[in-house]
Amino acid sequence: MTTKPDSDLPNASSSQEESKPPIETIRLPTMEEIQGQDIWNNCAVRSVMSGVMGGGLGLAMGLFLGSFDTPLLQDQMTGRQQLVYQAKQMGQRSWSNCKSFALMGFVFSLSECIVEKARAKHDITNTVVAGCVTGGTISARGGPKAACVGCAGFAAFSVAIEKVLERYT
Repeated sequence: MTTKPDSDLPNASSSQEESKPPIETIRLPTMEEIQGQDIWNNCAVRSVMSGVMGGGLGLAMGLFLGSFDTPLLQDQMTGRQQLVYQAKQMGQRSWSNCKSFALMGFVFSLSECIVEKARAKHDITNTVVAGCVTGGTISARGGPKAACVGCAGFAAFSVAIEKVLERYT
């Protein structure tokens, strides 16, 4: 009976080692990264930034949508008058949208952050409450009925957006 040398025998342990992926080392965050994350966990910073970004979006949308406004007396106006009218309309609409979107971003972000900190959970309930608060705040000038409709509408819209983005699965 002849025996095979060890080099000819298949090594079961080496084939298992080859199939395993290499282990990656875990990198701890640096102090600067931790401080950067702590800044964004502050509700005031988060809501102000959302308000600024919402205002920028409203400004851009106002410029775009304001360019579609045509003067009523377009046939009787000269080219220069039409240009001046168009520029004024774009400026007015931009400023109006800027204020609306800034308020919307500020209130939504602030209310979501406060609810999240109070509940110590990060789920869709925070979005529903923030949407309701935002919708109610925006439409409060129309009275209590308008505030309730705004609350329900904006909460439903917020949930729909979250479902589309699949943020909470």
